Amino acid sequence: MDIHRYYYPDQIVFITQIVEDRRILFVNPEMVNLLRQIMHKVNEYHPFFMLGYIFLPDHFHILIRPTGQSNFSQIMHSIKRNFTKYYKEKNNITNSLGLWQKRFWDHVIRDEVDFENHLHYIHFNPVKHGYVKDPAEWNDSSFKAWQIRGLYPKDIIWNEPEDSSWGE
Repeated sequence: MDIHRYYYPDQIVFITQIVEDRRILFVNPEMVNLLRQIMHKVNEYHPFFMLGYIFLPDHFHILIRPTGQSNFSQIMHSIKRNFTKYYKEKNNITNSLGLWQKRFWDHVIRDEVDFENHLHYIHFNPVKHGYVKDPAEWNDSSFKAWQIRGLYPKDIIWNEPEDSSWGE
């Protein structure tokens, strides 16, 4: 499969990364914390703004805007490589390990409506998968930060977005 990715200055990108064979990896808070630490460290070398995120048991979604010379493929390569390295160290694994699906899914955000739709998709994802009834119940997401900013009222009634197939 020949994938063509497009890189533009100041672009915002929605990314989905799935764990190989959809293995359950991020139910362990230690693994979620490791992923967060890796993303912070990668940000030092490949700067980006994290605009939205959700970490689910077998995959994650992020909305990022690269701010340096690196593009989103370089950012993802570094996240996946470094997470795998430290995961292996923590679990005393010395042989080769295919932890991630080889490729990630990306979508370049086109406008404000597209951004908002993808942000809602990210935050609704744990409801879609049946983990919670309200996105506010899921701790490993940017939902509460966006609620503080005023995007989501406290008494919001959640309905599944019309196109719930993005990124999966």
